[in-house]
Amino acid sequence: MNTKRMAKILKALSNENRLDLYLEIMRKNMVDYEADNECFISDIMGICSIGAPTISHHLKELTNADLIIAERRGKFLVARINEDTLDEVRAILSMPRKKG
Repeated sequence: MNTKRMAKILKALSNENRLDLYLEIMRKNMVDYEADNECFISDIMGICSIGAPTISHHLKELTNADLIIAERRGKFLVARINEDTLDEVRAILSMPRKKG
């Protein structure tokens, strides 16, 4: 992963509301295995203390940073964690320490 992409990801997660939203999507993905690791945004809107237009903006930022994959299912918006991006971030952040 190049540093420009990593900076975009970290910038997206640097907003407190976006980080809360991302973590809630992650929690829903891990708990509800029957839904193919997807989260209905309408299910978590009550948890967030921000309005629908702001949530929409944050979802767009998370999608643009490649952190989530969101799609419409009729009138519902469904999101899931982009596991490939998450794995890349984990790899970067868990680099071994330099010996010496």
